[in-house]
Amino acid sequence: MKYHIITYGCQMNKADSERIASSLETKRHKPVQNINEADLIVVNMCSIRQPAVDRIYGLIQKFKKLKTKKKIKTILTGCVLKTDLNKLRKGFDSVWDQEVNFDCHPKYDSSKTAYIPISNGCNNFCSYCVVPYVRGPLTCRDHKEIIKEMKEAIKKGVKDVWLLGQNVNDYKSPKNKKINFSKLFKLADEIPGKFKLSFMSPNPKNFSDELIKNLAKSKHFSKYLNLPVQSGDNIILKKMNRPYTIEKYTDLVKKIKKSIPDIKLSTDIIVGFPGETKKQFENTKKIFKNMKFNVAHVSKYSPRIGTASFKLKDDVSFKEKKRREQILIKLVNIHG
Repeated sequence: MKYHIITYGCQMNKADSERIASSLETKRHKPVQNINEADLIVVNMCSIRQPAVDRIYGLIQKFKKLKTKKKIKTILTGCVLKTDLNKLRKGFDSVWDQEVNFDCHPKYDSSKTAYIPISNGCNNFCSYCVVPYVRGPLTCRDHKEIIKEMKEAIKKGVKDVWLLGQNVNDYKSPKNKKINFSKLFKLADEIPGKFKLSFMSPNPKNFSDELIKNLAKSKHFSKYLNLPVQSGDNIILKKMNRPYTIEKYTDLVKKIKKSIPDIKLSTDIIVGFPGETKKQFENTKKIFKNMKFNVAHVSKYSPRIGTASFKLKDDVSFKEKKRREQILIKLVNIHG
């Protein structure tokens, strides 16, 4: 049987798809690049924003046309909210629960890059985010398994290694609680070979001095860091359930840049969060000017049913969200 996997969303979903591919190939299924040649189509979906969910409805229509020409089986998996699942289930032959099998050796999509999950799920419950509802509570992999997978990947010639978690700073090895993320990073950095080591994403709330020290001393750190700020206003951050202030975030960035002067910094930001005034957006603009981010992933707020912020009135118009998005993108282009 020939299979084709469609992956939406973050690097974590990409890593999951690589494990799905490996599992299918142990059953002697063969991959095809062209969806029209596939007998089995797996859709690994993302639920972070509504537009990502809307894409799936478009795929369902495409599958209906394909099924008029040949017999195919379609499977839905990934980050799926229960409310969406009830509607989407009818468009697929079957649904796989999103259970991450860390024991399954991945089939890396690239010979040079390895996305290695160190945990799954999240306990943070940011008010706009569905991850805790679709991936469940935080579960961490044993540090020995992570290091073993890294060594095997590097032995095969991988040059870029990414350690992945919804919040990597929450990591603690289940068999040795003393191994936190900064210690895991140090163990990973001690692996011999020519490779770059990166990770995503940390939460500013618990980015430790120990981690900064280990990054600064690292032989392999890529000197690229994604540090999501989400908003430049303390009131909005509180509404988002992001437990840090802009002052704390700014101090953290200064500390990181002092220890690693040539680091490239990226961030994630949401514009048009419920109740965000023009004055509050100005605070976000100020952060962008002060931080001089090299890259920024700017998202327009999208209400997601089941999250805490869904109960808040989505009172910033799409036009205004778009305007704010463009302003921030221009600022990043100036400094990036």
